[in-house]
Amino acid sequence: MLLELSEEHKEHLAFLPQVDHAVVAEFGRIAVEFLRRGANPKVYDGAARKLSVSSDTVQHGVEGLTYLLTESSKLMISELDFQDSILILGFSEELNKLLLQLYLDNRKEIRAILSELAPDLPSYHSLEWRLDVQLASRSLRQQIKPAVTLKLHLNRNGGQGTEVLQTDPATLLHLVQRLEQALEEMGTRHCRRVVRNVK
Repeated sequence: MLLELSEEHKEHLAFLPQVDHAVVAEFGRIAVEFLRRGANPKVYDGAARKLSVSSDTVQHGVEGLTYLLTESSKLMISELDFQDSILILGFSEELNKLLLQLYLDNRKEIRAILSELAPDLPSYHSLEWRLDVQLASRSLRQQIKPAVTLKLHLNRNGGQGTEVLQTDPATLLHLVQRLEQALEEMGTRHCRRVVRNVK
């Protein structure tokens, strides 16, 4: 599976062949640090002074490299696919090998950082339900008023929690139809691509 790099990312990465390979390796270190702690303008300013370029140029180079490494790590692409993905950038063979080594050395750490940044959402554990029907009341002798009560058990932050919901059958049926529609949409190419990139 190949990475799809936008023209903007290609422009950001176009700075890399203009600098020494040691600088590219340092940019890789800064990119991983950027993921861990966020942007540090002082680092960009210091590197810009040493390279005699603008701070924005350094920042764009690091951000382009960060994007390349995070997307590759997210998708866990193979060495061959990574090489094929960066081949379109037109870099030298040495720079391509250096970028591949940066990817191989840092992909596990980047995946660990990305998993820490991901929100810890509750997940489904089990469901209990009950159907209640009110047949009459003091004022209305003949009425049918159904209600469905759902008790949803969720896994949250290592523990379990529950949510109790109540609805009428018509709303529940509409909800089921919408969920089935969403499941059908998950089979489309666009949704599969989005899900693959989210992982």
